[in-house]
Amino acid sequence: MADVLVVVDHVEGSVRKPTLELLTVARRLGTPVAVALGAGAGQTAGVLAGHGASRVLVSEASEFADFLVVPKVDAVQRAVELVDPVAVLFVSSGENKEIAARLALRLESGVITDAVDVEAGEDGRPVAVQSAFAASYTTRSRVTRGIPVITVKPNSAPVEPVEGAGAVEELAVDFAAGVRGARVVSRSARESTGRPELTEAAIVVSGGRGLGSGENFALIEALADALGGAVGASRAAVDAGWYPHAHQVGQTGKSVSPQLYIASGISGAIQHRAGMQTSKTIVAINKDAEAPIFDLVDYGVVGDLHTVVPQLTEEINKRKG
Repeated sequence: MADVLVVVDHVEGSVRKPTLELLTVARRLGTPVAVALGAGAGQTAGVLAGHGASRVLVSEASEFADFLVVPKVDAVQRAVELVDPVAVLFVSSGENKEIAARLALRLESGVITDAVDVEAGEDGRPVAVQSAFAASYTTRSRVTRGIPVITVKPNSAPVEPVEGAGAVEELAVDFAAGVRGARVVSRSARESTGRPELTEAAIVVSGGRGLGSGENFALIEALADALGGAVGASRAAVDAGWYPHAHQVGQTGKSVSPQLYIASGISGAIQHRAGMQTSKTIVAINKDAEAPIFDLVDYGVVGDLHTVVPQLTEEINKRKG
């Protein structure tokens, strides 16, 4: 079978769940070959092999931490030259989409972003499935020239453990002179909440203007904690200073695609829908029965969220025992 290159998302050797989902997608197209970059890359091999990677190309060069995305573009390009894959797959994120676009330009091929699925076409070449216009349309696209470069949203495929060889190979990279154009001078760790990463969470509970104040986000946090989910916020809530921008879901925030999305006190403006429209199951709680969000949902509750959300949290905790 042809090789499929999977670019690994990891934190100092700890492989993030969306990469394991990506390996499931890759196996539909061919034999996954993983490329892991940065500090701890060599520690990813065991997990990647346990999810189907036949080979793991690793490089722990200091350039990945010291400079912006160009070193990673150089490294992935080198991996493409070595592997000659039928496709290159990334997890959809801001940084990865920039790397994917730069890589496609160098390869003189095409890039497809934010796919919710990738299928093998009749000729064996990948076909990317995307959701568009607030999930009103599903499109299927393919790259017609060169090696397809595709970014796939988290939660688009199940994690399926399967043993692969996982042979580790050192990836030797000759970095271009332009790599040092922008240096990273400092980093600050984000305060941990103990909740899942918003873009990777299987369950997301979001609050909007209907909460009435930032203090009432405690209701959203309690429900999210009961479900083991992440907390999101609408643009209106973020603009009002009620919750940090890092949690904003929407066109000018983050795009999420969880198994369950609960929108509380959110009207459903198009810019918010653009960030959560690919969620598998959507539940809305809003006292306005005419709110646009109800046009999109699988289940809707017309009621005061200040009453409904605490009751829902209490019932979930009761059933959890």
